Amino acid sequence: MKQFSELAALREQLARQARAEAEAREARRREQARLAREAAVFREAVADAVPLKPAPRVVPAREPVAPRPLQREADERLALAQSMSDEIDIERLLDTDENLSYRREGVGADVVRRLRRGQWTVQGQIDLHGKRVDEARLALAEFLAQALREQRRCLRVIHGKGLGSVAREPVLKGKVLRWLVQRDEVLAFCQARPNDGGAGALLVLLRGG
Repeated sequence: MKQFSELAALREQLARQARAEAEAREARRREQARLAREAAVFREAVADAVPLKPAPRVVPAREPVAPRPLQREADERLALAQSMSDEIDIERLLDTDENLSYRREGVGADVVRRLRRGQWTVQGQIDLHGKRVDEARLALAEFLAQALREQRRCLRVIHGKGLGSVAREPVLKGKVLRWLVQRDEVLAFCQARPNDGGAGALLVLLRGG
């Protein structure tokens, strides 16, 4: 009796599988029929369609972008920064008025007076306040080089008053003075007026292009 029961269960299982396969085949047949009908409707709908003529469109050629020599520029900036020594004696180069100033040989004293009075418009500025010495030197070299390329003449260099330093001394101020007098493009500089930064900044005049 047990064998008959197992055979009956097996026949029932096979029958269920056969019904499932038949239903799946019927579902696939219906789906294929639906797709065929939709394709026929689409072909009938576009039977009279005429393809559009291609528009007389011209794709402009792109101008090739010249590669920038990034490594060479980086090397040049580093060389510029390294050419500005911290050890140069500048005391003999500075005027000894209350607003220490500098003018290159051949530049008239009136240039410094006019610079101090604000007769040149400040065309750019850099804030070195808070930077380490090496960072400030490199940043200043890059700033001056960029100003030359853009033909800017009057600049403001903010070096700070040293109030936040350990000894409360303006460390960067003395460094900036030394760096600037070593640059051929710097014609003159002087301490900024109070409304331009006072003792914490310099106004710098560069040579023209």
